[in-house]
Amino acid sequence: MTAAQHSEGERNGSRPAPGPAPDGGHRSGKGAREAAPDITTPEWLASLAHAGRRMPIPAAMRPPSSGGRRSAVLILFGEGEHGPDVLLIQRNSGLRRHSGQPAFPGGSFELDDEGPEDCAVREAVEETGVDPLGIELLGRLPELFIPHSGFRVAPVLAWWREPSAVHAADTGEVADVVRVPVGELADPANRIRARHPNGSTGPAFRVRGMLVWGFTAAILHRLLVLGGWERPWLDGDDAEPVPLPVPGSDAGGGGRRSAPSSHGPPAS
Repeated sequence: MTAAQHSEGERNGSRPAPGPAPDGGHRSGKGAREAAPDITTPEWLASLAHAGRRMPIPAAMRPPSSGGRRSAVLILFGEGEHGPDVLLIQRNSGLRRHSGQPAFPGGSFELDDEGPEDCAVREAVEETGVDPLGIELLGRLPELFIPHSGFRVAPVLAWWREPSAVHAADTGEVADVVRVPVGELADPANRIRARHPNGSTGPAFRVRGMLVWGFTAAILHRLLVLGGWERPWLDGDDAEPVPLPVPGSDAGGGGRRSAPSSHGPPAS
């Protein structure tokens, strides 16, 4: 089902009774409706969605039993001229949180959000101007936790069935919107190990003029492995320090509710 149909169903109270997911499991979470793989969803993405539900979570990113700020991000896969790609944003410098960092579209729950799907799609529309009618919701990855900022993050996986024009719609928070080919993420020449401000290290990517690190890079790394795209890369002990933007270096940063992007210990 499309993101727009999901939201409309929530508003009208027309939620379907829980039933088996395509893999024989259950649809879980209030209002969550996973789209059954069909001719609109590529086989590679349907398989990734199936594997993603069981994605292993590093101990450092497992949510606590209670507490934390609820949030969601949209992991939107499409197919472009260079094959499968994923939508990323780059935040403005000078924001209070995640200044200057690449991220998935997303942010904190608002009162009208019925669940992670509503939150993730609403934020993506606000940040990138994407048309929700072209988004097919496929399900969620396991919930993650970012100790540094206290976010509980629900990653929502989706298929960009009918791509639309995107841009930095929220200019106060978003500097750029980029479709990054999976092939570029998997290219060993674009992969490094980054040393984060808290001293931890994790995988990172140099793509499209961005350094993608931390939380976002951790998820991308796991998805490359689950999707069978990962290629051998030099993942040694040497780590490149992450350059941090100077606070206040960009006048565009008031920041309403930054999406989780890079802070916190990522997956190794």
